[in-house]
Amino acid sequence: MSGECDLNGVYQFNGDTFQVTPEVKTDFEKYGYIVIRNVLDATEVEKLIKEFEDPSTSELLNNNKVQVSDCQGREAKLTIWGHPGNDVSGMVSRSEKVAGTCQQLLGDEVYHYHGKLVTKEPFTGGAHLWHQDYGYWYINEFLEPNMMTVFIALDKCEKTNGCLQIIEGSHKCGRLDHKLEGQLTVSDPSRLDKIMDRFPMKYCLLNPGDALFFHCNLLHCSGQNSSANRRWALLTAYNTVSNQSCKPHHHPQYQRLEKVPNTAIKSCDKFTDFADKRILVPKTLDSKQVIPKKTT
Repeated sequence: MSGECDLNGVYQFNGDTFQVTPEVKTDFEKYGYIVIRNVLDATEVEKLIKEFEDPSTSELLNNNKVQVSDCQGREAKLTIWGHPGNDVSGMVSRSEKVAGTCQQLLGDEVYHYHGKLVTKEPFTGGAHLWHQDYGYWYINEFLEPNMMTVFIALDKCEKTNGCLQIIEGSHKCGRLDHKLEGQLTVSDPSRLDKIMDRFPMKYCLLNPGDALFFHCNLLHCSGQNSSANRRWALLTAYNTVSNQSCKPHHHPQYQRLEKVPNTAIKSCDKFTDFADKRILVPKTLDSKQVIPKKTT
């Protein structure tokens, strides 16, 4: 079953806060996601892009990027960090309208698991196959799927430039087995086919500043960028305090998340301060662990 842009659980950010009402919580639990339009306004998006396009930041990100081939001649690029930091992107990930919303959706105190900038460049950006985030994170011995990701569009996300695709309600199917296919990790295809017969697939068509808040067991993928338009996105993953990993791994263990008011994004003037983010250098990543190869 396939869908266009008929997403459910779509809300509009208006004002300084976003309240997770019983209706919002019900939508998240039913569909495995919610969309908040304009969670970042134009000024806040511009500040994020300014940060990531700054020459010194860009050089740092490029020197530490992971390039993930889709086995079809194209690749996506991402830079991963362990802590939110005190720069503009850190203020976004620590803000009440992002981190606070996740805390309300999961019903427990959350902390920053990791963040990343994912870039699909024009005509060369690679696809990513169907998977669940918990399919990766389970390997790091998180016992419960009390985790989620926030995907914030920095560019317009369309079918032609590799927008996210989701299988609505698939988080209810539990964790699927995953296997490596080239550099990518993909869900069990036989089970996936059966799930897609029952649950609708939706394209997440997003404008800059729109955010998809989704459960770690929601099946999702993204296509190649076959357009002249790039597709950049800021992703932040959160875990609940009660669900700490049973073993050390390349992402940091629990560190209390100091949330900030939403106004901190516009008042922040740190565009090149990555000192506290703990960027994960590709050559230091454990090759036996599949998570560093993940993109979205």
